Amino acid sequence: MTVPVIKQLLSAYPAVEIVFVSSASYASLFTNIERVHFIGADLKGRHAGIVGLWKLMQTCRRKTHLHAVADLHGVLRTWGLLFFFKLFGLPTASIRKGRFEKWRLTQRNNKIKKQLPSTFERYQGVFEKLGYLFEVKSGQLVKDALLQSQKIQIGVAPFAKHKGKMLPLETMKQTIMLLQQEFNCSIALFGAPGEEASILRGWANELPNVVCYAGVGDLQSELKTLSQLDLLISMDSANMHLASIGAVPVISIWGATHPYAGFLGWGQSTSNAVLLDLACQPCSVFGNKTCHRGDWACLQGIHPNQIVEKVRTYLCMA
Repeated sequence: MTVPVIKQLLSAYPAVEIVFVSSASYASLFTNIERVHFIGADLKGRHAGIVGLWKLMQTCRRKTHLHAVADLHGVLRTWGLLFFFKLFGLPTASIRKGRFEKWRLTQRNNKIKKQLPSTFERYQGVFEKLGYLFEVKSGQLVKDALLQSQKIQIGVAPFAKHKGKMLPLETMKQTIMLLQQEFNCSIALFGAPGEEASILRGWANELPNVVCYAGVGDLQSELKTLSQLDLLISMDSANMHLASIGAVPVISIWGATHPYAGFLGWGQSTSNAVLLDLACQPCSVFGNKTCHRGDWACLQGIHPNQIVEKVRTYLCMA
């Protein structure tokens, strides 16, 4: 979610260069962005612990002449890095995550259900504290014109990191079968290597016009494949954000989490969100809590027809 904001900052300030520090696995997200120097952090190896953070700070300082440090993560590790940078007199700013207002949104009783600032706006706020003023404006992603006879390329990403964000797999499989009945479409499946890829390969072998891309290639190749889709159906997961970077509209599915918390993908529309909006929703910011009802009604209650209806409306075939 940092990528669109970094691009808009660079567009607003042509003389600015960014040294971006994150896990090395995310380097390909920034490969084609000019004036971004990516540093892969080895947080389980040479950059582990206090000494490791000091080494990471020194690596950043050697990369270029730094003028300010923006913390877009807001955790103990990044606070430690900020402390080291402050020792050298650098201005610093850290993200305001809105933890209290997110708690009020997700508390079990007396929820205050309202749209909170998006994570993109929170990132923008960090740079504003450092004196870099620019507008975070995404616009709404819309589909290219599709001919009635054209085969639609639909991606499906059925997995998420936490149970509170994932539909029952049988529901998603039935959704794919229903999509094939309703539309002239091909289906591309996305997931992680290992068990997810194994399950999705089974679906691809069983169902016609279904191709599994799970566990195939690296992040850069997945981004390229996603960008060729007409539409992606995804949980509230990383795939929603990867598709957003590629300007692909997403039918997003929400269970324990909610777009109100500010994690809807860049340029995506809440009108394309599938959720039951039960009184107990949302109960979690990240979907990592246990359902206090015990039945996961927010996910178990979603029917394949609801998802297909969103696709039909999006394609203007309702």
